[in-house]
This record gives sequence, C-alpha cells and structure tokens, in this order.
Amino acid sequence: MRADVVVIGGGVMGASTAFHLAEAGVDVLLAERDTLGSGSTSRAAGGVRTQFSDPVNIALSVRSLELFAQFGTRPGGEIDLHRHGYLFLLDNPADVAEFTSSIALQNSLGVTGNRMLSVAEAVELSPPVSPNGLLAAAYSPGDGHCTPEAVVQGYARGARRFGARILQHCSVTGISSSGGEITGVSTSSGFISTSTVVCTAGAWSSTVGDMVGVSLPVRPLRRQIRTTTPIPWLPPRLPLTIDFSSSFYFHLEGQGLLVGMSDPDEEFGYHTAVSDSWLERLGEAVSLRAPRLAEVGLARGWAGLYEVSPDHNAMVGEAPSVSRFLYATGFSGHGFQHGPAIGEVLRDLVLGHPPGIDVSALDAQRFAGSAVRPEHNIV
Repeated sequence: MRADVVVIGGGVMGASTAFHLAEAGVDVLLAERDTLGSGSTSRAAGGVRTQFSDPVNIALSVRSLELFAQFGTRPGGEIDLHRHGYLFLLDNPADVAEFTSSIALQNSLGVTGNRMLSVAEAVELSPPVSPNGLLAAAYSPGDGHCTPEAVVQGYARGARRFGARILQHCSVTGISSSGGEITGVSTSSGFISTSTVVCTAGAWSSTVGDMVGVSLPVRPLRRQIRTTTPIPWLPPRLPLTIDFSSSFYFHLEGQGLLVGMSDPDEEFGYHTAVSDSWLERLGEAVSLRAPRLAEVGLARGWAGLYEVSPDHNAMVGEAPSVSRFLYATGFSGHGFQHGPAIGEVLRDLVLGHPPGIDVSALDAQRFAGSAVRPEHNIV
C-alpha cells in the first residue's frame, strides 16, 4: 500500500484531518487500531466552548463552532448541536478574577456575547444550582454541546467521498525512516509507503512519537460520566453548567442529564472500566452545588481517557528532527471541541501553507525548555 499522508488515530482529530486533506485533493489513509471514534472521542461529554484563557484556544474554539454549525452541509450529517450556552460557577475570588480577565480577552477577540453574571442571574439560567457560597459566574451564550460519535462518522463519510481510505482494526507497529525522512508505516494490515505521518492518536500519542524519536509527553487519565433518569422540570435550554472549583458539570441528555466530574485520586493509566469509587465525591458535589439533583437516579455510565500534557494545553506542530512527522495531541480534555479547526490547521501544515490560526506556540518543543503555556480554564 501507498499513501501521500498516513493519519494515525481515528477519533475526531484524525477524522477531521483526513476529511480536510482529502477535500484538498491529498491521497490520505487513516489507520485506526479499533473502530472509528472508539477511543476518547466517543466517551467525551461533547461540550464546545469559547471560554478559554489562552488566545490560541479561543481562536480554535471560534473556528470549530463555525464548522460545527455548518456541519450539516459540510461534510454533511446531523450532529445534534445544541447552543444553549456554557455557565461556569465560581466560588473562589482568584477564579473570579481569572475568568473576568478571560472574558475580557474573549471579547477583545470578537466573542462579544461572553460575560460575567451575578449569582442570581446564574441560578435563573440553571435552576438546579444552589447559590450557597457562589460569588459570580461566567457565561458564554453561543457555546453548547453536540454528539461526538456523529461528528467522527460525518467526517469519515466526507473523507471517503473525497477518496480517503480508512482502515479500522489496523494497529500501527512502527514508523520507518531513512536519512531523517519518513519512508513508511508498519501496521497489522501491512506496510504503507508514505513520506508524511500525522499523529492524532490521543492518549496513545507518546508511543507513536517514540517510533520516530519525537517526545510527545502525553499521559492518559480516566474520566467518568453518568447519565440520569428523566427529570421533567429541567428547562429546555439549560446551559452546560460547571462548578469550577469541584469540576462537577452537567448538561441535557435526552430527558435527563449527563453528569461528570474529575477524581483527584485517579492515577495515570489506561483504565477505562467504570468504577463506583468516585460516586461518593460526586454525590458531595451534587449536594453542595445542585441539591435538587441529589435524589435523581443514575441510568448508565462510561469512562474515557483525557490525554494530559504537562501544562494542560495542546501540542500541535511538525517535528524538526524527522521529515515529515506532524502531530496534534495533549488537549487535556478540550480536544473534541477543537477537532474541526485542528483538521484545517493540519491540512495547511501538510500542504506547506500558513494555517488560518497560528498554532506555533503549541509546538511540543516548548517542553524541552521553560516555555510552558498553561490553560487555566480546564475541566
């Protein structure tokens, strides 16, 4: 087999990259070790927000929201985009100051609807919330959530329509190079001759980077999600609500809610089994911040992996040590929402064009020195 570009990883990053490359006329092959979207993407909460503290992340979110809104016609498909807003609940003065600064930055970059709210305004928008202990809230009315699996499948269909090949159940076992140039990719489906590799392998990216001697310091961390039984009194436009200090969040899912929260006791590793060990802490957060939900029944649950970087910000770029190895990984929980824009960025980098969004500050080489780029507004 041969391809001009081999994309490793079939989540939203890989599918978006394959689509945008194929649409541009590039001969692209995507290799996914399992099925499309079976990794972190299909287990994501599906949130899409512009509320970031890093200007690059804000720009990526703005562009991704534009592409999500156009998804029905390009590449085509229903993704259930609900733009009911994002609401961050704040109970710490330092966080209030950080979000106030972030909102000002977002406004200066053209996201004019984002604003700070009083506690009373926040409770009116999200009736499950208790005002006790809250100081303020940050609100972005144009943000929302959609269905991750539908996004992956839509991009995959579009990529195939433009001639891309997608190999599922195809594990990458090695990347060959000669004289500092990539010559091919070894897989469980055979050797693929190519000169260009794009790593979008999520939590498994460090292993792929090691194949060509490129350090991609990503560590996998389990995050769990539950859905609830129906809740008849929820408003139809409930914003995705996040208690920032605890990371407890919820958004509409069918007739109930999807709820999640980080577990500070969770250890890094490829653990994706559902566990009840975090439910006590979740229950405490619910009782404090949304006590009306405390007696609501849980319906089902699942677990996925965050691909965590040292500064909780993405790594996007092209390795200088081997030609041509590109990567987009380490998004630390905000990868799904940046998938559409990153697909365009990687397309441009492959083609040698300046990307519409300058991602040079996200180069993985920043970790070789002291140029870390922390993102404050992480969940």
